[in-house]
Amino acid sequence: MSKTRSAFFCQQCGYESVKWVGQCPSCGQWNTFVEELVQKEPSKNNNGWKDYNEEKRTNRTVSLQEIKSSEEKRIATSDTELNRVLGGGIVPGSIVLVAGEPGIGKSTLFLQNGLWIKDITVLYISGEESEQQIKMRADRLKQTPSAAYGENFYLLTETSTQIIFQEIKKLKPQLVIVDSVQTLHTPFIDSSPGSVSQIRECTAEFQRFAKETNTPVFLIGHITKDGSIAGPKILEHMVDTVLQFEGDRHYAYRILRTLKNRFGSTAELGIYEMTDTGMRAVTNPSEILITQKEDQLSGIAIAATIEGIRPLLIEVQALVTQSVYGTPQRTVSGFDLRRLQLLLAVLEKRGGFHFGMKDVFLNIAGGIKVEDPSIDLAVLCSLLSSFEDVPLPQHICFAGEVGLSGEIRAVNRIEQRIAEAEKLGFEKIIVSKYNLACRQAGQKGLAKQKFNIEVVTMGRVEEVYRYLF
Repeated sequence: MSKTRSAFFCQQCGYESVKWVGQCPSCGQWNTFVEELVQKEPSKNNNGWKDYNEEKRTNRTVSLQEIKSSEEKRIATSDTELNRVLGGGIVPGSIVLVAGEPGIGKSTLFLQNGLWIKDITVLYISGEESEQQIKMRADRLKQTPSAAYGENFYLLTETSTQIIFQEIKKLKPQLVIVDSVQTLHTPFIDSSPGSVSQIRECTAEFQRFAKETNTPVFLIGHITKDGSIAGPKILEHMVDTVLQFEGDRHYAYRILRTLKNRFGSTAELGIYEMTDTGMRAVTNPSEILITQKEDQLSGIAIAATIEGIRPLLIEVQALVTQSVYGTPQRTVSGFDLRRLQLLLAVLEKRGGFHFGMKDVFLNIAGGIKVEDPSIDLAVLCSLLSSFEDVPLPQHICFAGEVGLSGEIRAVNRIEQRIAEAEKLGFEKIIVSKYNLACRQAGQKGLAKQKFNIEVVTMGRVEEVYRYLF
């Protein structure tokens, strides 16, 4: 006999309660509990992956010394940006969750990668589109006629996990892409697709499938109106990797960011350009993030930052004007507002600049969000440039963190930043003088190697102001 019971689930975080409550004790949201019927039937197919592979897996207790360490062979895609973000390629048996705004290009990116991957059988499961719709998009993505184009690519439009796993057993794919996890439903849970219990159970079934058959699975997911991944928070804990696909629909550029990765760095960043023929990987993002301009303008500074293992040069734009209203405005785009207020306080206290009656607007060009503290010096110089209405010299960039006492602190991996600035034709880079100290204190020191770019070292904010203005 099947056991039927009902429970109340918070639609924001997935907290389960036996009775309805007004405020969720987990996330603090009000009126988010919905009653769902949980019907657990005896599942016969839950553990039906014993004969999937030739190699038999037996679960038993083993000593750590008995386990042989071997380098896991990753599946390399033709997309260099996706390989970097995943940490070097797709790990067999991994389950990856990809979330983003509607219409940002998630389905396009992974349909494109599924079509162009070689020597691997790919199954694309869609619960949102018909076969004709996907065929139309695939024809648009086909750039050049190739024999390898889509020859091992299979399509399934289905939402029931029971039918999906029956088809998977017949085809035995080596890569599975699910678009999207919110449309799936399992017959073992009696609630509507997209509910907390359905998302959790469907993800658990795909997790068991991925681990027992060593088949990588990509789950494309939705996000809520406040930007967090839709579904219970446990969804992010169950998967191996969480990728966030973000960008402004008014820009052509998209950013693939790692939020969690068990097989690589969580600070990686992939940049794409949306074109008529799909997503194009941007190999040199510094050129697109710096505005090409003929005239010298005040309030613009170039910062050398690092995202993951990749150095980037970004443009910081500042505008300082006389405040018309009683309370001066502080508006930022792509930068932390509290960090900006901290830098303004440093300029007030250590430099004697009166920003108290000024409106301050700060923008990171290109729609990118930056959290690296090494752009502090560029932000500070762009503010001073707009305050004085004096353009900064062209072909100069900055890399340094600013402390509360007005000192310029050393930043890590300074050689990569200098090399990137040199590659893009900059003549000078201003860094902290503490980067020139010997490398005994860690990895923040600057090696005694010759650069074709002039490296200017400063220790205080006042020195930078005297040097530039």
